[in-house]
Amino acid sequence: MKNKKVIEDEEKKENTHVEPVENSVENSEIDILKNQVEELTNDLQRTRADFENFRKQTEAQKNQAKQIEKLATILRFLPLLDDIDRAVQTYPEQLSPLQKSIDKLKSELLLEKIDSHEGTDFNPDLHEAVMVEEGDGEKEIIAETLRPGYLYDGQVVRPAMVKVKRV
Repeated sequence: MKNKKVIEDEEKKENTHVEPVENSVENSEIDILKNQVEELTNDLQRTRADFENFRKQTEAQKNQAKQIEKLATILRFLPLLDDIDRAVQTYPEQLSPLQKSIDKLKSELLLEKIDSHEGTDFNPDLHEAVMVEEGDGEKEIIAETLRPGYLYDGQVVRPAMVKVKRV
C-alpha cells in the first residue's frame, strides 16, 4: 500500500499533466471565438458604412429630383414670362405693379434674365444667334433680342435668341 503522500503527489502530477492540455483547448476555443467576434464586428462596421452611404445617396437623389422638378416648372413658366414682358412693354404705366411682382418672384426663384440688350457682346454660352448681319469687323454684338434668355441659379436654362451683327 502506498503512502498517502505518495498518492497525493501522483495525483498532482496527473492533474498538472492534464491541465496544460485543457488550457490549450480552452485557449484555442477562445482564439476561435475572438476571431468570430472580430469578423462579426467588421461585418457590422461594413454594414453600417454601406447603410450610411445608401442614406447619403438616397438623400442626394431626392435633392436632385427636387431640382429637376423645380427646373421643369420654371421652364414651363418661361413662355408666360415672355407674354407678360410683351404686355408690360405695350402698356408700361398700367402694368408696372405687375412687373414689380414678377421681378420679385423671379428673384425668389433664383431666375434672372440674361443681358441681351442691343450693343452687348455676343456670348455663345448665353446667346443663340438666329440671324447674322454681315459687317467689316470681327467683333460680334447683339443687334436685337428676339426672345429673352434666363439663368436659373447661375446656369443657363434658356439662351437668349438674338440677331447678331459684326462690327
